[in-house]
Amino acid sequence: MQTAKHVTMKFFTMPRNSVLAGLSLLLFSNPLQAQTDQDAIMMAKNNLCVGLMYGHSSWKNYWEGTYKRDNENIGTLSTSMYSIMPNYGISRRLNLLMNLPYVQTKASAGTLHGMKGIQDLSAWLKWMPVELDMGKSVFSVYGLAGASLPLTNYTPDFLPMSIGLHSRTASARLILDYQYSNWFVTASGTYTYRGNIKIARTAYYTTEMILSNEVEMPNVASYGARLGYRSNRFIAEAVLMGMNTLGGFDIRKNDMPFPSNKMNALTLGVNGKYNLPWVPGMSLTAGGNYVLHGRNVGQALNIDAGIYYILDFSKKKAATGNNSSGKLNEK
Repeated sequence: MQTAKHVTMKFFTMPRNSVLAGLSLLLFSNPLQAQTDQDAIMMAKNNLCVGLMYGHSSWKNYWEGTYKRDNENIGTLSTSMYSIMPNYGISRRLNLLMNLPYVQTKASAGTLHGMKGIQDLSAWLKWMPVELDMGKSVFSVYGLAGASLPLTNYTPDFLPMSIGLHSRTASARLILDYQYSNWFVTASGTYTYRGNIKIARTAYYTTEMILSNEVEMPNVASYGARLGYRSNRFIAEAVLMGMNTLGGFDIRKNDMPFPSNKMNALTLGVNGKYNLPWVPGMSLTAGGNYVLHGRNVGQALNIDAGIYYILDFSKKKAATGNNSSGKLNEK
């Protein structure tokens, strides 16, 4: 039995990229993409999906530790991100995903100048070792390994205006997905190791004075739950995401954020994707999320939209003519 579960698509979570640029970039790791490192969808063998994504995030209030406040020297902090995201089906059970974002920050008040530039290149290997077809329902397990590294010499020590944290990362993720007919529920958990960074000063203060230009970065644990409807034509889902920094410290009162701050957040959002019937292989995505609660992060509203196109490099296509499904294209 062929189920709609195997329709090609992906939901954004950034970056993917697991590097978060402090207050301004928080949870651009969780926007909507189409076949991503966050979802339970696989690209067909020898298919290449190329996506262009735009994301916008803004916040006025933020948490200074657990204290919620605003800052008249910043006003509203806005972050725009433009990303290119290729995804290649090595096989129907193994995909390679990449993401390259260009980021721009801007404050509506005060004298802090925004920053812009290419951020971090990220890559994921996504493997589906388990897929149990039980008639009207399908249960699948996905394992992912990812890494990211900065491509430019941007400064991480100017939060919240910095475009990133400039840390090399390595991540492991487990995804469990259950679909009955067209309805599905997905759960995921991720551990991200973050390498130390260097800043342009020889001393700084965290909870004590550090006489060095090297900053020890805390690692990150995150989790997610998705509930929605998935068919060959469109996908709609509600998403709950959480992030906890394993270490770090709170922003000191009336001080600027620092790259190794503790950054925790809980967000709720919705995503959607539609495959255009009049342009085979092309799809549109849109989504948004809001920070419900956090610590040392902005209470951001994030929105995003994208367009994706699938190129089929297989020597022969399935008799169904549907190239967006690994299960339909390869037995």
